[in-house]
Amino acid sequence: MTDCVFCKIVAGQIPSTKVHEDQHTLAFMDIGQVNPGHVLVAVKRHAANLFELDAEQAEAAARTCHRVAQAIREAFAPEGLSVYQANGRAAGQTVYHYHVHLLPRHAGDGMELTWPVKNPPRETLAGYAEKIKARLA
Repeated sequence: MTDCVFCKIVAGQIPSTKVHEDQHTLAFMDIGQVNPGHVLVAVKRHAANLFELDAEQAEAAARTCHRVAQAIREAFAPEGLSVYQANGRAAGQTVYHYHVHLLPRHAGDGMELTWPVKNPPRETLAGYAEKIKARLA
């Protein structure tokens, strides 16, 4: 994709501060650091979101996230780590190239992710589960 900023980063057309690179992924420092050690893990071959990944890309992204998260923990000793990935405008996605934020967390760092808990009845949850399971078959 000629206008995708992450494709340009992967191609070396835009500079980045690389942390890790393999055949399928590139991990680099987020220029909008929330806390020290905030890394983005992106797939190399363009996929706009989770729904466009193939299994090989998904597996590679998960492996790289795990490996880099361990290194972040050792390097920065955060109190926690948020793993954030958005798909589509309604979910807050702003760069339409699959990537995962690995965000070291500390009490009082100003980052919050909250949602309105709705607590539907168990029967409703069972209906939701059946819809999903039917499509997994």
